[in-house]
Amino acid sequence: MKAAVPDVIDVWSIPADQPPAVVRRLYGLLDAEERDRADRARGPRQGERFTVVRGVVRLLVAERLAVAPRDLVWRHGPHGKPAPATDGGLEVNWSGSGALGLLAVADGRRVGADVEQLSPPGIGARIARRHFPPADAALVLDAPTPADGAEHFTRLWCRREACVKVYGGRLAQGLGLPLAGPSPLCLPDAGPLGPGPLRLADVPVPGPFRAAVAADGDRPFTVRRHHWA
Repeated sequence: MKAAVPDVIDVWSIPADQPPAVVRRLYGLLDAEERDRADRARGPRQGERFTVVRGVVRLLVAERLAVAPRDLVWRHGPHGKPAPATDGGLEVNWSGSGALGLLAVADGRRVGADVEQLSPPGIGARIARRHFPPADAALVLDAPTPADGAEHFTRLWCRREACVKVYGGRLAQGLGLPLAGPSPLCLPDAGPLGPGPLRLADVPVPGPFRAAVAADGDRPFTVRRHHWA
């Protein structure tokens, strides 16, 4: 029997700290709602980083859809998950944390992506103890050092967010998912998020960040990594 050919999910890491000229150019690509969010961000640094990530998302997605970045229109799911209004079968998701953004693009299957800056030691223990399933909580709580616990918590948190964002659900629905184990993972059941199976993989990114991408269905996928500059 011929083995299935893995799908390819393209993932871009996006440095969010850019020179003023780049920020101005990308700001000009945003729609009215995005510009309003950038203008209302807490402090100029946050607004500039939001502008860069959203502007680069527009550039990359518009290129795949062969439309002008300014003409790209988003539709939103019940809990706010965005998708291109153009019916081209393209599924996208993105995330931002501090100075890094992440964009995942897939053809014909729902995708979720998350990037997080490493949590300070000890921050995630209370969340893990209260909300994670036993194997996941043990990774955080029984880690040999607080730094190791922070590493495990951040990776598990990214995995949760990515899974939730596949379905456009609420974070509370993904807190109890069993996500401990080596990457990649296949979950036969996505619990309250929706019907499984669900595939998940960690994504290497630069700096003190961790990231993950997930997609629905049991077909394996490979991650094709890019770095926007």
